[in-house]
Amino acid sequence: MPRHYEFGLDTFGDVTVGPDGALLTHAQVLRNVVEEAVLADRLGLDFFGIGEHHRHEFAVSAPDVVLGTIAGRTERIHLGSAVTVLSSDDPVRVFQRFATLDGLSNGRAEVILGRGSFTESFPLFGFALSQYQDLFEEKLNLFAALLPQEPVTWSGELRSPLTDQRIYPPVEHGQLRTWIGVGGSPESVVRAAHYGLPLVLAIIGGSPVRFAPLADLYRRALAQFGHEPQPVAVHSPGFIADTDDEALDLLWPHYQVIIDKIGKERGWGPITREHFEGEASANGALYAGSPETVAQKIAKAMQAIGATRFDLKYSNGTLPHELLMGSIERYATQVVPRVRELLAEADAESEQAEPAADAAAPASGGDAA
Repeated sequence: MPRHYEFGLDTFGDVTVGPDGALLTHAQVLRNVVEEAVLADRLGLDFFGIGEHHRHEFAVSAPDVVLGTIAGRTERIHLGSAVTVLSSDDPVRVFQRFATLDGLSNGRAEVILGRGSFTESFPLFGFALSQYQDLFEEKLNLFAALLPQEPVTWSGELRSPLTDQRIYPPVEHGQLRTWIGVGGSPESVVRAAHYGLPLVLAIIGGSPVRFAPLADLYRRALAQFGHEPQPVAVHSPGFIADTDDEALDLLWPHYQVIIDKIGKERGWGPITREHFEGEASANGALYAGSPETVAQKIAKAMQAIGATRFDLKYSNGTLPHELLMGSIERYATQVVPRVRELLAEADAESEQAEPAADAAAPASGGDAA
């Protein structure tokens, strides 16, 4: 039976430069993100995700508002967060916002819950960083209680309790599709499995293959908690041009800007071109290159991890809107069809190998050596 694969795009609404090299306004970037999503829908991609940030380099602080605008301009693509920083938000309000988006989009809403890689939202909304872990644990517990859409009675330590409370609006058909986004810790993977929720692995550095054990841990934990198998997705940055050299040369100065900015805040040294090209190599987490190069790399990572969805984080620093649109088009029309072809070939080979392996296995019984 062929496996079902999905391919999406993620953006943080990175503030980009215009034709004159000057930074665009945040408002213009927001309008450009909508056009990028409209293109993704027209080209048949499966998902468009928008991340939440509260700093100058990124234009999107309210993804659900942008997604609502996109819902009115698109027809079939699923729309979601990438990620919603649940620790500094209220689970009930998050559920209400995405249930509203689900109604407006005729059932196309998704939410990816996570802790995020930045901490600006904590002081902004009055939360203590010292409670970073506890806030997420408790709020995820409440959000999970909301998903069945039954009256909720719940209590915790950091939020007021609920007693036989219904949440409106309800999701029209089934449950709100909810994922847990993780950066790579075993504890986060097991937490996602505990709630029986699908997993998104944010792989932004190093070899994607090293995340395979985490995906295996997640699947084992799902079984131990008594849950049905759930999909695993991969989120990674990338950029596609006609050739490998063109992709690297176009991306490098814009990628360098954002990585060095963040690195200075976190005590990293400046990124080098050598390191950048290493991440774009066959064993790195940056999917930058020609359509064939990127397709081969995506297929390899998905096979290693057992992922059934890949979301390309297509916005990278100040990379201009026009280049992003070109990358989206190559991704949808050249990369995704090629990845589907490669995965279909691999799945067919795997199916053929299974009967041979079964036939070669020793028969069970008391006399087996």
